Amino acid sequence: MRIGELASRTGVSVRSLRYYEEQGLLASRRSAGGQRYYKDSDVGRIEFIQQLYAAGLSSRVVAALLPCRDAPSEEHSDAALERMAQERERLTQHIAELVRTRDTLDEVMAVAREYREQLGRTAVDAA
Repeated sequence: MRIGELASRTGVSVRSLRYYEEQGLLASRRSAGGQRYYKDSDVGRIEFIQQLYAAGLSSRVVAALLPCRDAPSEEHSDAALERMAQERERLTQHIAELVRTRDTLDEVMAVAREYREQLGRTAVDAA
C-alpha cells in the first residue's frame, strides 16, 4: 500500500510516517518513481509505535523496543521489560519533580495572595 493509505488506515499523518522512516522505525520499498510502498503488517507496527509514543517514550526508546515485536523471544522480551521499567522510573522521577515545582508555585501564590490582601487592607485604612 502507498503512504496515504497507510496514513488513512492508522490515523497517523503522512509526515509522521516519513519521520518514523527517518528514525528507522518503519521501512518501505520504493517504486521506480520513488513512491513508498508498505506491507499490510505495517499497520500493526504503526499501532505499536503509537502506543509507545502515547506512553511518553522517545523514538530512540521505541527503536530499542521494536525487536520485541519483530522477533519475539525471551531475550527481547526481558530487554524490553527492563527498558520500560527504566523509562517508568524516569517518568516517576519527572512526576515527583513536577509535584515539587507545583508545590513551590503554591507557596509563591500564597505569599502573593497575602501581599494582595495587605494591599487591600492598606487602601481601606488610607481611606
